[in-house]
Amino acid sequence: MVNEELNEMYEEIVMDHYHNPRHTESLESPEFEVEKNNPFCGDEIKIQIDVKDNQKVSVSLTGWGCAISQASGSLLAEKINEMDFSELQNTIDQFRKLIKSEELSEIELDNLGDISALSGVRKFPVRIKCAMLSWVALEEIIKGSGN
Repeated sequence: MVNEELNEMYEEIVMDHYHNPRHTESLESPEFEVEKNNPFCGDEIKIQIDVKDNQKVSVSLTGWGCAISQASGSLLAEKINEMDFSELQNTIDQFRKLIKSEELSEIELDNLGDISALSGVRKFPVRIKCAMLSWVALEEIIKGSGN
């Protein structure tokens, strides 16, 4: 019964982020911008990042596609907005561990918060690329920034 309730809660989080995506307003002059698509299913995202003087990130993420790809992007945007740029790669690494069924510590799970709602995707290997699309784009920005 508890497992069923947990699955329902996770489904509600994913559908909420799909229907009401966060941080979709374009940034005026982003420092970084990457567009990615998944040619297998047609999912598309565009992520814009601006880094303020104190190294806090402002993010915009827009796209089109399945509920998983769009909810994942919204959850990512909600999580990283106002995060220190230096913490982004660690968050990506934690999400990758979650989606690949690797063990996460309680601290890592707490850090991911609502993003853990995407853990069910790992049961459907073909959907992992959908969930990872925005995260791969963010990682491309980090690697391109020289950090």
